[in-house]
Amino acid sequence: MIAAVRGGADFDVRYVAFSLDQVHVPEGAPPVWEQDPSEWGSGVLALCYGIAVRDHFPEQFLDAHMELFAARHDRGGRLKDEQVLRDAEARAGIEPDAVAELAHDPRTLATLAREHTEMVDGYEVFGVPTFVQGDEAVFIRFMERGRVDDLHRALDLLAWDRLNEFKRTRVPR
Repeated sequence: MIAAVRGGADFDVRYVAFSLDQVHVPEGAPPVWEQDPSEWGSGVLALCYGIAVRDHFPEQFLDAHMELFAARHDRGGRLKDEQVLRDAEARAGIEPDAVAELAHDPRTLATLAREHTEMVDGYEVFGVPTFVQGDEAVFIRFMERGRVDDLHRALDLLAWDRLNEFKRTRVPR
């Protein structure tokens, strides 16, 4: 999506937080946003950092998002390690102290709770990335990153309302 947006695609994009940690909370346990931060999984603090940048430094959000993604998936960093998050923000050109202060603000955690709940209740989202168009939502796992042509093809399928499920039984790689 970021490659498409940066390439000039005419998409109305809203990046919304969704917590995989919350999806894995045992039945009867409090939601992650009501837990002590020491109990959080690897994603809650990273999501708070992302929300802080998105809502307070929107011009730098795409860079920060890519750096947070790379910190985990390219560099093998643990997103529960706040230094990993701070380093990602610095690489994105944002002052880490400013982001950290906003990430730890209770209002940021409330935003995570609201957005996650909106996605689960409104669209039955269960994982990321999930793309939403109108009333339709679809989880998509791409084989290669940054392929704008793949994104366009997937969004065309999302608009095709007679297709309910399309899942390979095995990955041909």
